[in-house]
Amino acid sequence: MRKYQIEERYDLWRLATFIPNQDLPIHRWFYFKEGFSRDLVEMLCKELGVNKNSMVLDPFVGSGTTSLTCMELGIRSIGIDASPLAVLVAAAKTRIYSASDLAKSLKWLMDNPCHDVSGIDNLSPLTRRAFPPGILKQVVSLKNCIRLLENPDHRLFFTLCLMNAAMRASYVRKDGSVIKIVKRPVPRLLSLFNRFANEMISDVSRVRFSAGPADIYLGDARRMEMIPDESIDAVITSPPYLNKIEYTKAYEVELELFVSGHSPDMVRSYIGMTPRERASLMIDAGDLPDSAVAYLKDMEASLLEMHRALKRDGRAAIVVAGGVYPDRVVETDLLISEIAEAIGFRVDKIRAINRRVATTGRIRRIGESRESVVYLTKK
Repeated sequence: MRKYQIEERYDLWRLATFIPNQDLPIHRWFYFKEGFSRDLVEMLCKELGVNKNSMVLDPFVGSGTTSLTCMELGIRSIGIDASPLAVLVAAAKTRIYSASDLAKSLKWLMDNPCHDVSGIDNLSPLTRRAFPPGILKQVVSLKNCIRLLENPDHRLFFTLCLMNAAMRASYVRKDGSVIKIVKRPVPRLLSLFNRFANEMISDVSRVRFSAGPADIYLGDARRMEMIPDESIDAVITSPPYLNKIEYTKAYEVELELFVSGHSPDMVRSYIGMTPRERASLMIDAGDLPDSAVAYLKDMEASLLEMHRALKRDGRAAIVVAGGVYPDRVVETDLLISEIAEAIGFRVDKIRAINRRVATTGRIRRIGESRESVVYLTKK
């Protein structure tokens, strides 16, 4: 493996978390534990030389932080994700709304209760157990009522609002990738929905965009057919981490209730998840575990697409983290850098922004897992 200089900036660890977004208008509309912060995107835009004439791509858009921050900075952007739930959330957060028009739609929804519960009988046992029966009927009827709104952006907005309210009024408790059903007293759904909607409308009135809306697509980072060759100035993204929690399982209820046409086969929850055979890489894989090789093969395909899409001298900042196995820590930042160099990127630097002690069986220390930003330039 090639040696790369690693710049240690562990004081920046908080920027690679969603924590700073929790009090920011619009960013806070959906809590995405796996996401990074608006502050990180703004910092990376400055470091990559992004300006108001640039086009920024995030091929793993998640909850839309990159695209939303770009809108705030007056920068055009494109976001892609394989998860239809992520696309719903990112699209809802990156529309241009009129607060007064949203208020009118909210009044119509609250003044015209819908009693259409069509589709409720087709829900899975998990989703039916996730709510008190009366609450579930209200969720389904309000969802069907939202579908009657003429404005498609309003349908997105209020669907996201209902999803947040519904999960707060559910029995669902998330423990990593596991959904637990814990029966307890729950708040009134309509009151929650009305409160969340008013808070979100207030956010709309507080934020002014000089670019947007962003283009958000359901797609695969390994095959970005919608992106023309050499049309992108910068990539700012964070692929799913190696050996991370399989987070789409935690959103199974939201997917079934709020994503039209969803089926489990549609969602490839994270790259490198189910290796069927040992893949061949552009670099020497050595004795890496099969799942790590499969992950890196998918990263290789994604990097090839980023390279194709970037203009010459276009730059990329990719947030990655090490993978922890019982006998080792896989240094993902170094391996991705080596693959990127083989593809035709120049590796400008690796900046380590967080580190965690890696243990096996929660007892024996086997090393440290780094969270890093890999900076690349297309040669």
